[in-house]
Amino acid sequence: MSGFAVRLRCEPDEEEALSASLWEMGTTGILDEPGGLRAFFNELPDLTPFARFGPQIETLEDVDWEQRTRDSFPALAIGKRFFLVPPWSDDAVPEGRIRLVVTPGMACGTGWHPCTQMCIEALEVFLRPGDRVLDVGVGSGILSQTALALGASLVVGCDVDEDSVAIAQRSVDDVFVGSVDAVREGAFELAIANISAEICEDLLADLRRVARVLILSGFEQWPDAPAAIETFNKDGWRCLVVEAGGF
Repeated sequence: MSGFAVRLRCEPDEEEALSASLWEMGTTGILDEPGGLRAFFNELPDLTPFARFGPQIETLEDVDWEQRTRDSFPALAIGKRFFLVPPWSDDAVPEGRIRLVVTPGMACGTGWHPCTQMCIEALEVFLRPGDRVLDVGVGSGILSQTALALGASLVVGCDVDEDSVAIAQRSVDDVFVGSVDAVREGAFELAIANISAEICEDLLADLRRVARVLILSGFEQWPDAPAAIETFNKDGWRCLVVEAGGF
């Protein structure tokens, strides 16, 4: 199948948001490459919104890029209990694991990213059955799905992006457009924010206000990070578990 490949230069913490935008533009597939992403199109779109990523265009012939992209998202065991698959996968779930289905690129938060994987591992350790969980920047809803599967009594997601909320609502009932500053004090036992160091820092006071334990990720470094009771590291990325204190 003929078409076009567009090479975009970006930082690692920009990849998920950029991927979501490319899917909205009609890409048939996306590949991670050193220093950025490579997106494939049957017809070349208007690349003006991506000018800052320095798009480089290549004309392609007779390659099934959609299948190649599918091949780049294999079924994956995460932590001790979960088995992540894209919706087209027919892989059998290993005994003792829970199937998580996520469409790559529909919204930020694919389980194939190290930060999402570490958040899932942290939830396995720190979520207690019956806990109420707030998922800040819910994105695809994968972490909310995980919390429900681990026995949370209530999971609420919030996001400032309306499209992300619509996607997350397919798997989580309580998702709203808005930020954590609208949440009542002491409403949750645990809050997750898999966003970026800058946004986590901006939200930190409110996160401490609404939950007892925080799972924070989406960054490689955070110079002014709060003291953590546990730190997860994977492929240069970090996830911090922070005790916010009692109410």
